[in-house]
Amino acid sequence: MWKLWLIFSGIFLIIEIGTAGFLVFWFAIGSLIAMIASFFVENVVVQTAIFVISSTILLFATRPFVNKFAKTAYTNKTNAFSIEGKTAKVIQTIDPIEGKGQIKIDGEIWSAKSLDNTCISEDTKVIVEKIDGVKAIVKPV
Repeated sequence: MWKLWLIFSGIFLIIEIGTAGFLVFWFAIGSLIAMIASFFVENVVVQTAIFVISSTILLFATRPFVNKFAKTAYTNKTNAFSIEGKTAKVIQTIDPIEGKGQIKIDGEIWSAKSLDNTCISEDTKVIVEKIDGVKAIVKPV
């Protein structure tokens, strides 16, 4: 029976190569543990139980640990979201009542509205808090 567990382990490893996550690997390890158990226990039900239990324990015990190191701490903002947190200059008064206002940042002109729905006059320095659609949400420095 140990040969069958070894074949299962190989199949799980091949499936793992084809997947993006780190999930099926634990079933391959569980198959190897069941293979080792097959040298001592002849009962297939017991071997299968060892496979299921060991795979489950490995999955739940190590998955959070792997996820912690697999995620990157820094994500590179691109396109419009790259201006969040930057300082800009108001070139047209931001008026929440009329829905008008523009800022200039990195040589580009953006439509803008204030974070707290207040008027912000021309030539005021502002910080881009977030992007909402095509408008920059800003607050005075």
